[in-house]
Amino acid sequence: MNDKQWLEDDFEAGDLLLSSGATLNSARLHYHQIGKLNAPKDNLILLPTYYGGAAAGNHPWVGSDSPLNPDKYCIVIPSMLGAGESSSPSNTQGQQAGPGFPEISLYDNVMLQKLLVDEVFGGAGIALVMGWSMGGMQALQWGCLFPEQVRGVLATCCTARCYPHNQVFLEGVKAALTCDQNFQEGHYQSPPRRGLRAFGRVYAGWAYSQAFFRSELWRCLGFDSSEALLRFWEDDHLGQDANNLLSALSTWQRGDISDNPMFEGDYQTALASLTMPTRVMPGSTDLYFTVEDALQDARQMPGATFDPLTSDWGHIAGGPGRETQSHQKILGAAQSLLSTKGP
Repeated sequence: MNDKQWLEDDFEAGDLLLSSGATLNSARLHYHQIGKLNAPKDNLILLPTYYGGAAAGNHPWVGSDSPLNPDKYCIVIPSMLGAGESSSPSNTQGQQAGPGFPEISLYDNVMLQKLLVDEVFGGAGIALVMGWSMGGMQALQWGCLFPEQVRGVLATCCTARCYPHNQVFLEGVKAALTCDQNFQEGHYQSPPRRGLRAFGRVYAGWAYSQAFFRSELWRCLGFDSSEALLRFWEDDHLGQDANNLLSALSTWQRGDISDNPMFEGDYQTALASLTMPTRVMPGSTDLYFTVEDALQDARQMPGATFDPLTSDWGHIAGGPGRETQSHQKILGAAQSLLSTKGP
């Protein structure tokens, strides 16, 4: 492999026992890799994916001019289960296809990623786990489960669990999708287009802040009106599979880093396990992963630094390459964490 080019591959894990007690048949983890593992096997960086995003969505964080430099690090982007690239409702055969796809937790995602690290990358030490939104939730899950293996965690625009108002927001977008009569409880023969459009349009009002629309910041994205931005969100969601959206949404809605066999629902103990240097970076105007909730989490993480992104871009501020000022601040935090010497 040319270490300056992205490699795409699939890790075939066989049948995967899930935290629910169910089994995901023939589990497959899709991932992108750039850069090579060094001889000590201590230069691995993981960038778990976010809701609605493919692995390529994390590419803007990586480059020769970034702290995430493939000349120095082996960088791996594992795609979230249920989101369309790894095992998902849309690409699974038999009884687990479509609405028969099993419930997936944050823990299930991270344990499959752990298998990838152990079997493909020789149990490498992880210099940094970094993610936005659901990617950040997975990063925090990694840190509390494997504090001896993970040297740093960077979590942008997320919390360690899905707090109640966040869950209500997700109920709203889910209802917008599933009320399409063509959805047919997930057994649709063609995409439920009205539902997908409604999902995208409703979601857009939550993804950005009130100030974003008041200041017409959609112009920075090349749109000439807020309506044009909403149509973009509609079109983007028409390209996604409805059952995939709902599978990943369920993982998010049930997200809790203590909801697994190790912590058995003890949220405080799970947070207290994040002893490595951890940067918690909520968006100052995020409407669903709020600053208040993120601060409450960070205060219980021994290794955490709380460093909000001051931005009018709402939740979108924390995304890779989305908003320049926040993007640069996130990369600065990554540089700081990668420069920190372990114990």
